[in-house]
Amino acid sequence: MYRSIKSETWQKLFVITFKTIKDQYGETEKPVFSEEVKKMEGKQITVPGYIFPTEDMFAGSKKILFSALPVNNCFFCGTGGPESVMTINLKKSLVYTERKISLRGTLELNDENPDELIYILNDAVKVD
Repeated sequence: MYRSIKSETWQKLFVITFKTIKDQYGETEKPVFSEEVKKMEGKQITVPGYIFPTEDMFAGSKKILFSALPVNNCFFCGTGGPESVMTINLKKSLVYTERKISLRGTLELNDENPDELIYILNDAVKVD
């Protein structure tokens, strides 16, 4: 499924494994990032993808969900895994579009907070 994604950045982010740990939540799947992805943390990356429509998005929020896959195939609605979506913290809010766009920002990896997505892009801006 991910082979149709032509983004070199997403292809690197897709290489991930998970290990089961026991914590205060019971059993949790914790991401294990590849060495290549660990080297990307804290660096500027550009990712193409699709805005996931949420109520907050339409209220002008600067925090959105973003998917490598179109909404009908994304992690929340279809067949994509957790490595195919990320939280985007925008510098300024965006107007929603169903079209593919590209965003650039600083990558943060999350392997501690199970209530947050595993990839976070901070200070993100839309690029043409």
